[in-house]
Amino acid sequence: MKWLTLIAAAYLLGSIPFGLLIARLHGIDLRRVGSGNIGATNVVRALGRKWGIICFLLDVPKGLLPMLIPPLTGLTGPSPSDRELLGWLAVGTAAILGHIFPVYLGFKGGKGVATSLGVVLGLWPYFTVCGLAALLVWLAAAVIWRYVSLASILAAAAYPLILLAAVCLLPGWTFANLWPLFLVAVPVPALVIWRHRANIQRIRAGTESRIGQKKHQPAA
Repeated sequence: MKWLTLIAAAYLLGSIPFGLLIARLHGIDLRRVGSGNIGATNVVRALGRKWGIICFLLDVPKGLLPMLIPPLTGLTGPSPSDRELLGWLAVGTAAILGHIFPVYLGFKGGKGVATSLGVVLGLWPYFTVCGLAALLVWLAAAVIWRYVSLASILAAAAYPLILLAAVCLLPGWTFANLWPLFLVAVPVPALVIWRHRANIQRIRAGTESRIGQKKHQPAA
């Protein structure tokens, strides 16, 4: 029952559309600006970098805070069992699904990158170590191509491969005790990539916004 309650709470927290709320405070419907997405990147396009960073800093804890509760309340130990790990992962997945499919917006939400980062940071050390490596992939791609979307896609694609390498190479990390991680580390990045399919089309067409490009004005 404790796990079910935490999973439900994580989903509801993840569903809070901070980007949409920030834009509405400025008289803008974020769904009618730029890409129409409710995440931090589109907030940057609509309102500038400062508000985009604020949105990002609000979206990350939607994944991080629920992940901190199991170890703090004793639901998971220092070396979680398969059952504990599955429950912990279910909490994080619920938060991500809340952001992507928010109940408050008819299940039409963002792409899940910032909230996924929060989940990754909260599942120490397994997801966090691999997440920091994936962050390096994101930074390199962002510097080279200056597309936030492409950087997010490449980091998501790299993440399960990084986790697989870590399980194979790091002492104490074995597939026998960490197999539940892959139940999330493969489908969730795939979902994040799928949510970027419109960005992929715009990149191919040369119409995707780059980092540093001037913000869009609200659509008429």
